[in-house]
Amino acid sequence: MRLSSLIIVAATFVGAAAVSLVAANFSVKLIEETSEIGVRQALDDAKMPWAEVAADGLQVTLLGIAPNEARRFSALSTAGTVVDAARVIDAMEVEAVAAIAPPRFSAEILRNDAGVSIIGLMPTATDRDAIIERFAAMSDDASVTDLIETADYPTPDGWTDALGFALTAMEQLPRSKVSVEAGRVSITAITQSAEAKAQLEARLNRAAPPGLRLSLDIAAPRPVITPFTLRFLIDDSGVRFDACSADTEASRTQILQAAFKAGLTGSGRCTVGMGVPSPRWSEAVEKSISALAEVGGGSVTFSDADVTLIGREGAGQATFDKVMGELENDLPDVFALYAKLPETVDPNVGPPEFIATLSPEGQVQLRGRLSDENLRTVADSYAKARFGSDRVYVGTRVVEGLPNDWATRVLTGLEALSSLSNGAVTVSPTSISVRGNTGNKDANAKIATLLSSKLGEAEDFTIDVTYQEKLDPVANIPTPDQCEAQIGDVLQTGQISFEPGSATIDAASLSTMDDIAEILKVCGDMRLEVQGHTDSQGRAEMNLALSQSRAQSVLNELRARRVLTSSFSAKGYGETRPIKDNDTEEGREANRRIEFRLIRPNPTEPEPESTLDSVAETGNTGPATEGTSDEQN
Repeated sequence: MRLSSLIIVAATFVGAAAVSLVAANFSVKLIEETSEIGVRQALDDAKMPWAEVAADGLQVTLLGIAPNEARRFSALSTAGTVVDAARVIDAMEVEAVAAIAPPRFSAEILRNDAGVSIIGLMPTATDRDAIIERFAAMSDDASVTDLIETADYPTPDGWTDALGFALTAMEQLPRSKVSVEAGRVSITAITQSAEAKAQLEARLNRAAPPGLRLSLDIAAPRPVITPFTLRFLIDDSGVRFDACSADTEASRTQILQAAFKAGLTGSGRCTVGMGVPSPRWSEAVEKSISALAEVGGGSVTFSDADVTLIGREGAGQATFDKVMGELENDLPDVFALYAKLPETVDPNVGPPEFIATLSPEGQVQLRGRLSDENLRTVADSYAKARFGSDRVYVGTRVVEGLPNDWATRVLTGLEALSSLSNGAVTVSPTSISVRGNTGNKDANAKIATLLSSKLGEAEDFTIDVTYQEKLDPVANIPTPDQCEAQIGDVLQTGQISFEPGSATIDAASLSTMDDIAEILKVCGDMRLEVQGHTDSQGRAEMNLALSQSRAQSVLNELRARRVLTSSFSAKGYGETRPIKDNDTEEGREANRRIEFRLIRPNPTEPEPESTLDSVAETGNTGPATEGTSDEQN
């Protein structure tokens, strides 16, 4: 073959190769563009604008920074729906993981006669061994159940104070449950009486650290009444109970209805307690009260199942015998009736008496007759022990012929006198009379129980004791809500104002501070927040700082007036809580104010679980959302 022919053939092959190369390159470009456009569109539809796409031949590379691992895998899956997954190359990065939100630290502590148990989640930094040691010390030989788990996260603000206060409170609460969270403690406990409940609440409020949200649920259970006592009278002074006990609310209603039918007026007071000798207690009381009314008056006294009914002097014997016979047959089997109709006494013959008087100033005088020198010594010593050695004057004399139980009657009368704020006790061979004033609503019941238990069955005694609220140390203390309302009334007429742009209280407002201080001195311990508020003029940061300073100034002024403020806190709210429109001068003036608000812890909504496991399941690694304040204002 000639050389020219070879050249032509070679040129033909070279040309064909060149055409094929151009065609192949064009095809690759087309595939790259098609793949890149398709994947890009799919990612946009899936709302992943952070993902970048780069095609290189048949391969598709995903670039960009994914917000988390879950979104990264989602981008790979989306790309795999457009091109073969084997062609997808992952070159994405994951955004630096934010600090995982700490779990919610909390503890539940239960203490009773069986010991102490604690369960919950605490920061690792909490001294677990010290906590268990304190519980072991307060539970003596009882067991301590430790179900604490820990997590290695920073200790949240308020956790240490809350846990420390909870441990201190538990030492005073042998039967209680305490819930602890950062900045919050909830206590459920039982006390023996309403007075003990008030004292315990005051101690706990006083001991709580500033800023701690304290929720108290202190119960005063039904008292144990021994003996189970009731005393009902119809005499010249009217119709009344000296003591009334019931075992249930239904029993209480039945007894009071019988009393109202017999002539009782007013609301009626009857204590629901434990110790009833028979489930048919209210039935027995109802029948006895009806019988007493039918014979025309007198008294009926229940001491457990012993019933003593003493008719009114001068009542007809025949009627008395008939009614008592019917009552004896009607009473439930367990009750034993002793009925007596007093004989008419010659008013000119005076029985021997012992009289003890207690003045409003606390001075005691003992006068009248005693059976021997030993009784005089014992009565003198007993009175000095009860009322104070420098407050007792003895003017008694020893005579013969007094009853054998005279010593018991005298000492019982002195013990009854100690239940009064002022009054007198008169002891005679046939009766004991107690009269006077008291600040204890249960004094009548207490005295009736004492006399019936010490003197025995069939004893006649009279109780004429008046409850006066001004003598009651508990009733004289207003409730926290009443205190808040009283302070609000003061601020309605005399707002606390400050010098312009300053935290210095204006001199014209010092009298208002005096009035508020006097109210708080009477109110006692309660959780109170002194709140500072401003108008919206000026920068918000400046207003917030000014309101805080003004609230603190008010708190300092209260301390200067000797108000106990350990359970108070000062907080500024700036311009965030207006009560009027800031567009007018009148509104701005109203918004510049100080308020006093009780701190009432509200139940918090259950928070979502925030552990490593839940984070892994949800893929949520963002920062925790700040919870709302639980403060009631």
